[in-house]
Amino acid sequence: MLEVVHALYPEAPVYTSIYQPDALPTAYRDWDVRPSFLNRLPWAAQHHQWLLPFYPSAFEHTHLSQYDLVLSIPSAFAHGVITGPDTLHICYCLTPARFLWDYDTYMAREGLGRAARMVLPLLISRLRRWDRRAADGVDHFVAISQIVQQRILKCYERTAKVIYPPADVEGVPLSHERGDYFLVISRLVPYKRIDLAVQAFNQIGLPLVIIGDGRDRRALEALAKPNVRFLGHVSDAEAARYRAGCRAFLFPGEEDLGIAPLEAQAAGRPVIAYAGGGALETVTEGVTGLFFHDKTPESLAETILRFDGQQFDPSAIRQNALRFGRCEFEREFSAYVNAKVSEFSTRHSAP
Repeated sequence: MLEVVHALYPEAPVYTSIYQPDALPTAYRDWDVRPSFLNRLPWAAQHHQWLLPFYPSAFEHTHLSQYDLVLSIPSAFAHGVITGPDTLHICYCLTPARFLWDYDTYMAREGLGRAARMVLPLLISRLRRWDRRAADGVDHFVAISQIVQQRILKCYERTAKVIYPPADVEGVPLSHERGDYFLVISRLVPYKRIDLAVQAFNQIGLPLVIIGDGRDRRALEALAKPNVRFLGHVSDAEAARYRAGCRAFLFPGEEDLGIAPLEAQAAGRPVIAYAGGGALETVTEGVTGLFFHDKTPESLAETILRFDGQQFDPSAIRQNALRFGRCEFEREFSAYVNAKVSEFSTRHSAP
């Protein structure tokens, strides 16, 4: 997302809280990146979670009144930057921060210690109030999906335009292969619910390949039977090869949209997804995939067992994915920003 927006406005500086160039693609080093005062702390990049109470201040001290247009792309705090009355602020919201607005659900699977569970609710309450006030400084919200649009209305009491983010679908070749394995490509963290996939395949015994890494990997490997294979990090080329040859791609978590299932559909692979969140907008039941409706291994296993790959047309699946490509995003997002800039300029130039 950031790369595509930066390509639309390549001369614009990028303001952020913490910047660690070595952890990002080499091309980013040519950008004009301006981190906050938090970046001067010698341990900030390695222990950024400890800085949670200070992120609001970091962005509030990022004064951007000298600009005509500010585009913020927050998953938590970036929309809190300060702009003046002559600056138009458009926020492309990935989601109102889950750890603030859905704290109990988010933290239930995080394995926090007793001390953290005692202290964090007090901090979260204060940050939630700040987040709500910060939203009032945004002129226009854009949401990445309908579910995020609904959250923006509920959390911030603001309307939002839905513009789907750019998925790398145009460059994915169409595949007509139908291998014998199912596939997951994901970070192995609690909210992704990879545990559901592992338990489901433990029950049914079919082959499952899991690509990705994360703090849940050790526990998931201990849970899995031999028919579940963990490959860890692989090259883009190897991931593409596994994606092209799978029977179906699994998406067991509830996401704000979900880019991985769109990349799978671009390859012509059907998706088996939980019936919630952004998957309801990217997967068409019976045409590009199937849904399971309960967050249980049994519900997922039942859906896998009734899955028939012969009923899905790879070309039709790919056509659905192309609706979410980079070209579509660039066209729609540029048109939206230009229209809002024109409205803003007209309103401020009126006598």
